[in-house]
Amino acid sequence: MTVMHRAAELEAEGRKIVHMEVGEPDFNTAQPIIEAAKAALDAGLTHYTAAPGIDELRDCLVLHYKSRYGIEVARERILITPGASGGLSLLANLLISPGDGVLLSDPAYPCVRNFIQLMAANPQLVPVEMRDNFQPSLAQLDAVRDASTSGVWLASPSNPTGAIMSRDQLTEVCGWARQQGLHVLVDEIYHGLHYVEDLPSVLEVDDSAYVVNSFSKYFGMTGWRLGWIIVPTHAIEKANILAQNFYISASSIAQHAAVAGFSRDASEILEQRRQAFRERRDFLCAALQDIGLMIPDEVQGAFYVYADVSRFSSDSEKFCRDMLEIHGIAITPGTDFGDHKARRFVRLAFTTSMADLELGVSRLREALS
Repeated sequence: MTVMHRAAELEAEGRKIVHMEVGEPDFNTAQPIIEAAKAALDAGLTHYTAAPGIDELRDCLVLHYKSRYGIEVARERILITPGASGGLSLLANLLISPGDGVLLSDPAYPCVRNFIQLMAANPQLVPVEMRDNFQPSLAQLDAVRDASTSGVWLASPSNPTGAIMSRDQLTEVCGWARQQGLHVLVDEIYHGLHYVEDLPSVLEVDDSAYVVNSFSKYFGMTGWRLGWIIVPTHAIEKANILAQNFYISASSIAQHAAVAGFSRDASEILEQRRQAFRERRDFLCAALQDIGLMIPDEVQGAFYVYADVSRFSSDSEKFCRDMLEIHGIAITPGTDFGDHKARRFVRLAFTTSMADLELGVSRLREALS
């Protein structure tokens, strides 16, 4: 957020800033979703809902998991949350005790570490490499695990790398965790924003895993603050109690709006936007490689490129500061996402228009030539 704040200050001074730091789709919420929210307001659906969410939305998710992943998920296992952050907070309280260790990839979404630390528990960072598609091996997980470890939290697709865990990798990690007596939680917030043929849910290979997801990214509902979690049957009662005590219920209007996100009209819009992100990804990856940045062979999902800038700088924070102050390009240093080789990497988001991406690439090329 420091980069975003400084970029806003420069814009207030009249500078044209190219925003490649923002982890938010630039598209407005699809019109069918907006119309559904208006209808809910007109119908007076402005009261508390049940803590786990309205049945209509949870049933949409039941059908979603059946049609997209071919799995049966009972409605009772699905809880609608105030954003994925609300879901992660609930799951941290459900799964972690003070003094526990939780295995995380490094780099990873930074807020996850904070949710773990709020429980007086310890993030156990597992360094991952570009050559391994930023995925931890079982040997790496086993090397970092100790007697305090209670779970492993992963993400697919990942922020900041966009890397997707293959079906075999998910199966191996879940099997290893089961042998060690650890719970598994997978952040699937960027599901839907994928550019490969196979994007498995962890629930396809392990029905006991925990899932957190969101209406923010693929559904383009960032400001509505709405997400969901899926828990195993044995955790339903405790998860509901936590939901009742933490937030009573997610926004009623956001929930009724989200139902329309599964309509045919909305789905067509959302798929068009995914194609637009694919085109931006293709343009940006080719340009960054041409400029001389080291990037993964394939950005598989989300809307980020995690690029190695060590050819041009040994300090990603200074690199990003100079790009912003001198060249008007806002990008995020790797130090926001972890410790491992963090000063070699930056995250570039393709969440802005193609015209702005072209301008940003032009400025970056000029700065590094």
